[in-house]
Order: sequence, then structure tokens, then C-alpha cells
Amino acid sequence: MMILRNIMSEVDLIAATFAKVEDEMAGYDDRDGFIWMDGQMVEWREAKVHVLSHALHYASAVFEGERCYNGKIFKSTEHSERLLQSGQLLDMPIPYTAAQIDAAKVEVLKANGLTDAYVRAIAFRGAGEEMGVAAMANPVRLAIACWTWGAYYGDAKFKGAKLDISKWKRPSPETIPSSAKASGLYMICTMSKHAAMAKGCSDAMMYDYRGYVAEATGANIFFVKNGEVHTPKADAFLNGITRQTVIQMLKDMQIVVHERHIMPDELQGFEQCWLTGTAAEVTPVGQIGDHMFEVGDLTKRVSTEYEKLVRA
Repeated sequence: MMILRNIMSEVDLIAATFAKVEDEMAGYDDRDGFIWMDGQMVEWREAKVHVLSHALHYASAVFEGERCYNGKIFKSTEHSERLLQSGQLLDMPIPYTAAQIDAAKVEVLKANGLTDAYVRAIAFRGAGEEMGVAAMANPVRLAIACWTWGAYYGDAKFKGAKLDISKWKRPSPETIPSSAKASGLYMICTMSKHAAMAKGCSDAMMYDYRGYVAEATGANIFFVKNGEVHTPKADAFLNGITRQTVIQMLKDMQIVVHERHIMPDELQGFEQCWLTGTAAEVTPVGQIGDHMFEVGDLTKRVSTEYEKLVRA
């Protein structure tokens, strides 16, 4: 009888594992679980918006990507505050405080039984009285979802990502609110990443409107030369929270960091390279176009120290 119970327990465990894998492979609109929407917990498949939501037509949306480690969201409040700031930059005041958004994220993690997860908060103009460019009368809605998400770049996390160089450039701050994490600003990122993947690359590096090195499609970029770190000045793209964290971490390690404009012809002189972002964490880069980089000691050290920090 004991043997039978043990066998049944193992069968139940295997079945649960397969169910979890199957759920993770399903489309993002067809999963078990719950999503927080406008103050209420909604079953995952019922978390819907109307086709005439303003955001779908005019990109009136801002979002945050965050990671939860061991039950704690890394820099949760900083992300919530940036979400609110992004909303303000789009003339789209979000009707919640940072504390309320923090609490909602905890609530949705608990509802889904997750302690290690990716968390996505998105605020957007919904359907309402207006359907032209102006939409001041339409409600600003907020939704928060979470799911398990491994290494963003797969095995590149260990051996180094291969990057294409995008034909699209990050626009001038005079044309877009470049310090907002706004959905519409990612259109050329999606196009750039699709083109890169078609060439067998993990991602693409983008220049800015002046021709300086800017960032990857969803991550900031760092280079190493002679033991010092160089990273593009964040004056035409989002100054990532992970970027800021890693810069401070390097300074604490007594590593010299240069935040400056970087010209394309400088790439050949750099020895190491890595990407940073909530999803990317710290991912080494082995190649950008024809330029090769080693996954060196400093890159490995930064990756290890960042992992310790987020799980502290």
C-alpha cells in the first residue's frame, strides 16, 4: 500500500509538472491564473479590453517590467514611481499611488502562487467617450500580471549574445518622451529584433539619431576597455533601473565608469560587452556585427554580483 501511495504521489507530481509546462507554452491569452485589473483580481482568460481602447489605436500606454526573487520584487517602488512618471510624461495621470501599485503587485504574486517571477504592470487609456487623437475623457486603466520567465536570452546568458546592428535609430528627445517607458517607443525595437533573429542573432544594437551607440532593443549596453567601463550617456533613451544599479555596483567595486557618447568606430577597441535590463539581468555579449568580445572576468564578476544583490 505504501509503495502504491508513493507511485501515485510521483504520478501526481509528474502530471502537475506537465500541466505547468503546458501552461507556460500556451499563448499569453490562454493560461491559468489571475491578473490584477483596476483594483480587482480577474481570472487570466477574462482579463480583456475592448477593441476600441484608445491605447490599441494610439499607443497611449506605459509599462514596467520587474522581477521577483525569493518572494521579493527587486526595486519594486522605483518601478512603480517610474510608471507614474511615464504616465505624467504622456499626459496620462495614473489614478493610483506608488504604494497602491506596490501592494497590487504583491497581491497578484500571491494569487498566482509565485515567488520567482516576472511582473508586468501596464497603464493605458481605455475605451471611453473619445476615439480620436484626443482622449482626455477616456479612463486610464491599470493591469498587473506575473508569470515565470527564465533567462531572456537563453544560453546567451552564459556564452555571450550575438547582436545585429539595427537600421533604425533611437529618436531625438525633441520628438518623443525618451525618458518614459512608453509602449509606442518599442515599435522600432520589435522590428529591429525580428530582423536580428532572422539573421540568427539574439538581439540588435541601436544607434541614436546622432549616430552614437545607444542600446539594444530592450536593454542597456556596457563595454570594457583596459579595466574601465564605458556606457552610452542616457540622453536619448531610457535610463534603465538595472543600468543605474549596475553603475553604482561598479563604483562600489572601485571600477571607473565613463557615461559618455560612444562612436561606432570605437566598438573594435572594446574587449568585453554586456547588456543590462530587468528581463536581461546581466547578459554578456560575444559579438556585435563584425566586432567580437570575450566573456571576460569583469563581465562574469558583474553578473555574479548582480545575482547576489537581487537575491539578498
